Amino acid sequence: MLPSDVVRVRLRRQQLRPPHADSPDTVLRNLLAVQSQEFPYARWTLAQRTGGSTAADVEQAVADGTILRTHILRPTWHFVHRDDLGWLMSLSADRLHQGNKGMYRQTGVDEAAAARSGQVLAEAVAGGAHKTREELAEILGKAGFPSKGLGFIYHLMHAEISRILASGTPVRSAGGALKQTYALFEERVPGGTPGDREHCLAQLVLRYFSSRGPATVKDCAAWSGLTMKDIRLGIEVAQDISPGTLASVSADGLDFHLAAEELDSPGSDDTETDPRVDLIQCYDEYVMGYSQSRHYLGGSAPILPTDNSPMHVVLLDGKLAGWWRHGFVGSKCELDVRLDRPATPPVQRALETEVERYGTFLGMETQLV
Repeated sequence: MLPSDVVRVRLRRQQLRPPHADSPDTVLRNLLAVQSQEFPYARWTLAQRTGGSTAADVEQAVADGTILRTHILRPTWHFVHRDDLGWLMSLSADRLHQGNKGMYRQTGVDEAAAARSGQVLAEAVAGGAHKTREELAEILGKAGFPSKGLGFIYHLMHAEISRILASGTPVRSAGGALKQTYALFEERVPGGTPGDREHCLAQLVLRYFSSRGPATVKDCAAWSGLTMKDIRLGIEVAQDISPGTLASVSADGLDFHLAAEELDSPGSDDTETDPRVDLIQCYDEYVMGYSQSRHYLGGSAPILPTDNSPMHVVLLDGKLAGWWRHGFVGSKCELDVRLDRPATPPVQRALETEVERYGTFLGMETQLV
């Protein structure tokens, strides 16, 4: 497998290339979890992998609870499909609580305090009474718990990880921005037991390597927050419950796992000869889905911006080629795109096509600045 094959297959399996998904929630079913701490850009992560979904389509899926947004995996904010959050949290919860142990101790979130604050939070949002962070802060404060700072944040996160809270229907702020709300986990996530741990591990590795392969065991461990031992066990169980779904291949001194069907037709199947530009967020799964083998991106990301420079990623034929961000002036979206090389006429046309696609996603006029 050549480096160009790795890039080509990853682009297709992640649905940045055809065949695209038919809706944002089917993108999420493929990718399993999508990092989403920057909500406006995370909407684009899902929509750009479809045949033309808009920001409003993603927002509606979040509003009705098809797509949930919560702390899971490493941990940070992720979009997760409601059908997957229960079993995925069963894999993540113990490691997330263990990772937060120091901050729990520092902020006074011991077992007894978390149980009490969890009950207060559950009662506050029960019966579909979705509440914003500010509303929950006031309720916790009146109950004698921290209403701001790290103490409040970790009580809230403990309740998410403990399957008390899940994301609710967002509300608009006075300025028009969407604000996260919280709902009762059991009211947003289908019931039922998550299944035994080995089966859940197998499901995770099947979904991960099928959507992000070629990737390594270390890539999957870093992405999931699980151990490499867990991932290897998941691969073994996956081979038993779904034989022939995954395959292995060696390249550049690394052992990769990927969807077996990708080895049935080796060589490029791309018919496009013109350059292709993709504007992706810096936390896109094409970036964050890998650690050990992220070098196929052609650079390092995410990075902290310097001198007020953009931090989101421009891809040219699947490789890092610059940085971008959006800004809003009235009813217009302005895109600040900075390529790391002079744009040839074909590359400029490809960039303008992507900018137009972003405007369609937003439903507003969009231009380069």
